[in-house]
Amino acid sequence: MTKMNRQWLLKRRPLGDIKAGDLELVETPIPKPGSGQFLARTVYLSLDPTNRIWMSDMEQYMPPVQIHDVMRGGTLSVVEESNNPGFQKGDIVSGVVGWQEYAVLDGGQKLARNGAPLTAYMSVLGMTGATAYFGLLDIGKPVAGETVVVSAAAGAVGSIVGQIAKLKGCRVVGIAGSDEKCRHVVKDFGFDACINYKKENVAAALKRECPNGIDVDFENAGGTIMEAVMDNLNMKARIVLCGMISGYNAEGPIPGPRNFANILMKRARVEGFIIIDYFPRLHEFYRDMAPWVAEGKIKYDVHVVKGIDQALFALNLLFVGGNTGKLLLQMSEEP
Repeated sequence: MTKMNRQWLLKRRPLGDIKAGDLELVETPIPKPGSGQFLARTVYLSLDPTNRIWMSDMEQYMPPVQIHDVMRGGTLSVVEESNNPGFQKGDIVSGVVGWQEYAVLDGGQKLARNGAPLTAYMSVLGMTGATAYFGLLDIGKPVAGETVVVSAAAGAVGSIVGQIAKLKGCRVVGIAGSDEKCRHVVKDFGFDACINYKKENVAAALKRECPNGIDVDFENAGGTIMEAVMDNLNMKARIVLCGMISGYNAEGPIPGPRNFANILMKRARVEGFIIIDYFPRLHEFYRDMAPWVAEGKIKYDVHVVKGIDQALFALNLLFVGGNTGKLLLQMSEEP
């Protein structure tokens, strides 16, 4: 029986939550590489909140995925067959192959394995870690003694942000969606405190845990959580707008923060950023992050779901708080 290539195609733009029928799993023949090309087998697929943005036709930082196209996604793949002298069978390649088991490529970023697990290169040593690094240090500019608040603190980016802030001498307060997640970021990642937003009034809890106010907010959630942070800003505070996951599945317009005037009154700064803007500076990230990980100063979680057929189930974990750390779909065995 001929082995086939399974792919998830975008069939319609989701309205609200992603539902069965928004994407379709199809089978096509495994493609053959031509001259100068190679065949890559997907090992890991990165699942991220931005996947939901790419499915929509809203204004975004990349063109939306088109109907009937393979769903976009960052990947780590292994070369199976090569007609390209720059890539040999067994090489590990990172790229944006998408939600499919095989793809023919002309090139990609070859990974030099340095003893770290492959999953680390999809998380703390990949774009997740770089997002935390540049967002906090380049935009948040934390100073020792300041208070840093991190929403989605047990998530892939937030958990790393908090640890970097601790390395810089800050008080770090996380916001997460369960007592277990809060316990984890405090006990295992060194946060000073964590607020369970499902059990507490976040604005009141922030006053308790941030008695000297908030200097830096690394914002992943948006919505009412961001409003609660804005109630407690210090003068010249910085809000690093990394994501607003609370509104990604919303139907209709999302209201702005009711207390946006606090930005003016506190002379605060809000700046959004997308990690692709920092690609020319990735060497700075690797210079610092690789030693931090090797020395155990930065720890990380990876949540792996196996099987391409589980892609939609896995992606929806992001929107119900069902994952801890970096969410990956493992499509095939590691080489």
